[in-house]
Amino acid sequence: MELRQLEYFVAVAEEKNFTRAAARLHIVQSAVSATIKALERELGAPLLDRNSKRVLLTDAGAALLPRARATLDAAREAADAVAEVHGGLRGTLRLGTLTSVRLIDLPALLGEFHRRHPGVLLQTSAAQSGSQGLVDALLDRRLDLAFVSLPGPPPAGLTLIDLASSVLDLVVPVGHPLAERDSVPLAELAGLDFVDSPAGYGNRAVVDRAFAAASLARRVAVEITDIGTGVDFVRNGLGVALLPRFILGDAPGVVTLTVDDADLEWPLSLAAAADRRPGAAARAMVALAREQVA
Repeated sequence: MELRQLEYFVAVAEEKNFTRAAARLHIVQSAVSATIKALERELGAPLLDRNSKRVLLTDAGAALLPRARATLDAAREAADAVAEVHGGLRGTLRLGTLTSVRLIDLPALLGEFHRRHPGVLLQTSAAQSGSQGLVDALLDRRLDLAFVSLPGPPPAGLTLIDLASSVLDLVVPVGHPLAERDSVPLAELAGLDFVDSPAGYGNRAVVDRAFAAASLARRVAVEITDIGTGVDFVRNGLGVALLPRFILGDAPGVVTLTVDDADLEWPLSLAAAADRRPGAAARAMVALAREQVA
């Protein structure tokens, strides 16, 4: 049994698709299929249940998957140890990001990491379902680290390194009945149409938790995946929004108010799976992120 065979098997198991696994591995699909078949012959059992629409693990595949992941992690740690002795990190760091990470200067952070560790390939990706999608990818071992926003207790199986936070303020268009106010209680917002992120995004979770804690209902009229465009939607009359202060600035055509009776703290953290030790590149990224926010 070869590490390459286990790597291909894990990729197919995680992607649930041979085509996506081949793209992730940067090889042709036929090579992935041939390698998996060779592994099944060697082990004497089918590992994957294939049909035209999906790929599922058999009982044997489900038994192998955690052990294959552990073996690949051990091999990576061994390679990391040798690389550190010989003067530089190597390998790939799979980093999940939010669609708008402005609480920290992410390009500057990644640029500095690349200067310090040029031998590490950085692979960054976002999730359509926001922080929850990144959490799922971490727990499925498709990511090594991820920048997430998770208000409240951390989900089981994750370790969070808190980096920064921002308060969400109410943004209304100029001429709105609340535009002459400096602050507003949460109860007065219950009947308004909101522009917000989809469920699963951290800022949406903060607001949903605040309304639930106050036993209030609200309407989300427009859902957006890029929080940075929220001001534009408000300016054009599509609703009001609760947005983090770092994206507001002196935006024209809108007015900003504070909500004075609700917990609207939006956190940003760096998350890792709790059941495995981060590799050397991941540990270097965590240290650099802490250094930057300090």
